[in-house]
Amino acid sequence: MISKRALLHSAACAGISLLGVNVARAARADLVYPTRQVKWVVPYAAGGATDVLSRLICQHLTERLGQPFVVENKPGAGSNIGTQAVISSPPDGYTLLLTSTANAINASFDPSLPYDFAKGIAPVAGVARIPLVLVVSNDLPVHSVADFIAYAKANPGKLSVASSGIGTSLHLSGELFKAMAGVDFIHVPYRGSAPGLTDLMSGQIQGMFDNVTSSFELVRSGKIRALGVTTRERSEIMPDVPPISDTLPGYETASFYGVGAPHDTPPQILELLNKEINAALADPAIKARLGELGAIPIEGNAGQFGAMLVVETERWRKVVELSGHK
Repeated sequence: MISKRALLHSAACAGISLLGVNVARAARADLVYPTRQVKWVVPYAAGGATDVLSRLICQHLTERLGQPFVVENKPGAGSNIGTQAVISSPPDGYTLLLTSTANAINASFDPSLPYDFAKGIAPVAGVARIPLVLVVSNDLPVHSVADFIAYAKANPGKLSVASSGIGTSLHLSGELFKAMAGVDFIHVPYRGSAPGLTDLMSGQIQGMFDNVTSSFELVRSGKIRALGVTTRERSEIMPDVPPISDTLPGYETASFYGVGAPHDTPPQILELLNKEINAALADPAIKARLGELGAIPIEGNAGQFGAMLVVETERWRKVVELSGHK
């Protein structure tokens, strides 16, 4: 026989136990993510590598996490409009930012920014690094980086070299090249790569620093000529094009892309997103597509991506100072 006191004690313990289970369940429920659509802000116009990379990852996240991850383009002011929009969003994991080289550059290129990127954005994960390439018009009588340097020295200030805009990695890669090679050429900024490549093909400008992603097909079809890639290793989609550093030791730049969230986003959400983004980068189909774009996956945890952002920001600060541009 169980005494009344023992029965009441057992019931009380059971009640406490059930209460603990319910509290744990409630705590877990508070951490369920996502429960609705997630906005993935791309601070550039639609089209190009940024959209392709974003849609590849978003499709994976949608399938794995059961809620739509939707790309929203917010172009303007060298990525600053989209970046500020994300920094100003609630830190709940429902607004993410495609971070890029522009964020590392703008930290020192534009001292009037109304936000502090390093403090306003929590690093989530890396996505990919894309080499740049120095391409020239077929009309220009040069076939190597050494030829280009010699021609520029023999014709100071007569070469026109394009980029996708002032303050971009393309522009500053050219400025770094000028400083290290001791040459001078005229920088011609365009609103994106496409119009610059069009004028390059027609011979209206003589050279351009561009992402391998957008130049690859034009080089392969013989419409323009590639002289050198900006990374220390050759690009998989341009294996015959040597690194510029073979001629200019120490020269190295690249465009990089990753994911950030507003500061104070819960660490459990950041960890989940990092895990799933890394799973996407390991997926054979996504790996193959990145390879077609000339992109090199950036894998690792959020801390490693954050450390990379610090290194890249310092790297580009030195380039900005060297260029003398603001």
